[in-house]
Amino acid sequence: MGAGMESDHWPHGSCDGCGRSLAQLRHRASGFFESLSVAELGRETHRHLWVSDWLRVADDYRTFAKFAGEDGTIPTAREAWLCALTALEVVRSVSCPGDVEAADFANEVDISLKGLADDAGPAIERVTLEGFDEAALTGFFVPALCRASSAPAVICVGDEDITLGSMMIRLLPASLRHNISLLLVDARRSSARRPFKPEQMLQCWLDYLQGRADVDPQRIAIYGEGAGAGHASRLARADRRLAAAVCDGGLLSPVMCRASLRWMTDVEQAALDASVPVSMMAPRQLPCPLLMVVGSRSMMLEQDALELQSAYRQAGADCSVVVPSRIPHPLGEVENFVAVDDFIFEWLDSKLGSAPQLEDVTYL
Repeated sequence: MGAGMESDHWPHGSCDGCGRSLAQLRHRASGFFESLSVAELGRETHRHLWVSDWLRVADDYRTFAKFAGEDGTIPTAREAWLCALTALEVVRSVSCPGDVEAADFANEVDISLKGLADDAGPAIERVTLEGFDEAALTGFFVPALCRASSAPAVICVGDEDITLGSMMIRLLPASLRHNISLLLVDARRSSARRPFKPEQMLQCWLDYLQGRADVDPQRIAIYGEGAGAGHASRLARADRRLAAAVCDGGLLSPVMCRASLRWMTDVEQAALDASVPVSMMAPRQLPCPLLMVVGSRSMMLEQDALELQSAYRQAGADCSVVVPSRIPHPLGEVENFVAVDDFIFEWLDSKLGSAPQLEDVTYL
């Protein structure tokens, strides 16, 4: 990849259009994932080469962003910061411990996030909700680019292993092509003394969005990652104000139940899966359209997702599934995060806007 990156490396002087260079970099990153060799991914020398190349790209964009900010061309600086963060996310995706110094990498991410926040100014709002036993909930609101009228909004929720910064790095660039506002929150971290269920805290965030003049109260969705996918399902099931949900469809609890049964009864997996199918344990259907993302983002297996989708559709629910291409990696699997995020926002746009409807099952 080293030679190829040199031939089409263009950060300096090319950030001259809103979204232009970021779109090109995301296209290049997506192509990089699509062309990854499984054999080479397992070789330390190849990973070090890729990590070095993408770190250089991030460094070049970071330098360009600083110059643009000093010159007063703030939109160009913001875009360059997003390019730097995208390159760093590629590094995080393909690297293993030892490929890059963890402390140095975390510092580079922090510098780029701070640079983005400084140059974005009021475009990224830190939001605090009071009234939780002298404690507060905090999140970040990023308004849609078009502020002429109220826009749809998405509550983005992760878990203890997914920071708000990491979600912003991936989701913000993908959302820029769509007129959608983002509210990034953590449903688990709260300094409130009294224990609140995650869905109760998320309902407070939903109340907050409905009170904003720049948000369309009829077009609010939720997106969950990791354990957040389960929180998103519970909120969508409990609160009919949501217009769409990217979640686990309520799958995590029955799958965990089935795993426990398998462990306690020592029954072979195939026999137990046949006797206790996911569809038989599925919760009542969600009232809004839902998208289930197979893989690490929702901890879902393809077979379980398709089985649950079939049960939902038989009940008349609007349910879609996306199956990312997953590449074996020494530490698990690598996903093309660019393609996954782009698809998620295309699906959200199809439910919250006027974009055409997508297929019920999509393989990336």
